[in-house]
Amino acid sequence: MRTLENGISSVFLTTTVMDTQNFKGNNWSARKAGSIYIVSVQDQSSIVDALTDFITTQNIKAGEVTGIGAANEATLRFFKPSEKKYVDKTFREQMEITNISGNISEIEEKPVLHLHITLGREDYTALAGHLLDAKIRGAGEFIIYPLDTRVVKTKNKDIGINFYDFEK
Repeated sequence: MRTLENGISSVFLTTTVMDTQNFKGNNWSARKAGSIYIVSVQDQSSIVDALTDFITTQNIKAGEVTGIGAANEATLRFFKPSEKKYVDKTFREQMEITNISGNISEIEEKPVLHLHITLGREDYTALAGHLLDAKIRGAGEFIIYPLDTRVVKTKNKDIGINFYDFEK
């Protein structure tokens, strides 16, 4: 325990993660701590390209992805179920990535990211949707939690999108 100048007592804890490994790709760097990966996507790189390269090189076929950062371009997708149609829109401005969340699964035996994003604008409004891609402008910080199982998606013809298929 330590007493600060203002009289408040504080406890400082230091932990050391012994089981760590560092990795580097063309547009990302990462550290593995236990079974979790901490990934940094380089400035001016595509989020989807970098994370796809990462999960492919690390052979991650199922898992969860979260992230934050900043981007100056993002293409979002919105699905209209009644029309079985996607609407895509690209935004070119500096934005805060307040959240990216999604999953990793397999389609046709290849790892695929399914990401959603919330972006904060300079006027404090927000954009959200399915992330087709975004270009990092600033930081791109992600945590990847691999799952020790196989998760396959197949196209549901009635709705027109890919769903988990636990029969495979």
